[in-house]
Amino acid sequence: MSSRDAVLARIRAALADAPEPEPVVRDYRTAHVRGANVPAKHVPDEYAAVVDLLAENLADYRAHVHRCAEAALPALLARLLAEHGSRSVAVPPGLPQGWLAEAGGVRQHPDEPPLTARELDGFDSVVTTCRLAVAETGTLVLDAGPGQGRRALTLVPDHHICVVHTPDQVVASLPQSLARLDPTRPLTWISGPSATSDIELDRVEGVHGPRTLDVVLLE
Repeated sequence: MSSRDAVLARIRAALADAPEPEPVVRDYRTAHVRGANVPAKHVPDEYAAVVDLLAENLADYRAHVHRCAEAALPALLARLLAEHGSRSVAVPPGLPQGWLAEAGGVRQHPDEPPLTARELDGFDSVVTTCRLAVAETGTLVLDAGPGQGRRALTLVPDHHICVVHTPDQVVASLPQSLARLDPTRPLTWISGPSATSDIELDRVEGVHGPRTLDVVLLE
């Protein structure tokens, strides 16, 4: 008998008469913000608190937050691209038609067939939708669905504009987001623009992803 077997045998003998453990009760809170469980269409004021928290935490991560109605979205996207000095934008499959209709002078290139990493590095910006946005953590979640694109598309260009449809894509907490996500999908979790710091706490942005993140809360 090995030493391992001897130790395990002693543990089994010690536990032979032990009572069965009580089941673990997981009744903890799944969110900590007012309106967390209220659908937007039922109590819009309550749900607005969740969206406000999302905007606050996105800004805390140094993302640029914008709010607009759907009719004003093409003009806003054109302005954000112009302010960034973008001359080219990568477009994921399934991005709603018309969103970039007013981005005159900006070369739009669909990611079909998929662009190489070198080609993506030559684009100034990318515009996508998302799957969900988490208010308590200021996190955007993409799962490569329509309008979101594959992971490389959102990580290689220096500027990412992400549009969040607030009535149905904002959840309060990570537990609520996990209940709505498909774990078999390629999930990308984004909390602000890419940033890191060394032991001296010197912050460097744009190392692992976009240097600039614009988030549009579509109301």
